[in-house]
Amino acid sequence: MIEIGSPLPPFSLPDQTGTSVSGVALAGHWAVLYFYPKDMTPGCTTEAEEFSELLPQFEALGVLLWGISPDSPETHAQFQEKRNLTVNLLSDSSHEFMERVGSWGEKVLYGKRSVGVKRSTVIVAPDGTVAWVWKAARAKGHAVKVLEKIRELTDAG
Repeated sequence: MIEIGSPLPPFSLPDQTGTSVSGVALAGHWAVLYFYPKDMTPGCTTEAEEFSELLPQFEALGVLLWGISPDSPETHAQFQEKRNLTVNLLSDSSHEFMERVGSWGEKVLYGKRSVGVKRSTVIVAPDGTVAWVWKAARAKGHAVKVLEKIRELTDAG
């Protein structure tokens, strides 16, 4: 997993509308990138709903926020519509960016090994370096923890 103080690797990924979003968009802003396995699954839905609910508070602090999974932009759009999500979602179908960040790889779930998305979150500072990392996050309640950490890091707490 990427380490605190490391520069965020460059990326260019489509959002739920198909519009390309790149790391350049983060320049000068605090940003949260949360990585999740799959649209419309119970845990991922909980996490996305909680981030959507808190999005106005992140925005009030000037924080950019994106959820990232291997799902397609079309699936992301359906997920947003079905669950009334306001958080923006990026598609990393090749999982290239997730691999560079460390959010893709071998994981163990209920004693079974597999390869896929590791539910994790990265906070990026305005200078493009990683300010905080959750290498393993639980879906429920995670958005609140991220908001609290952002407030602490930005002295807005």
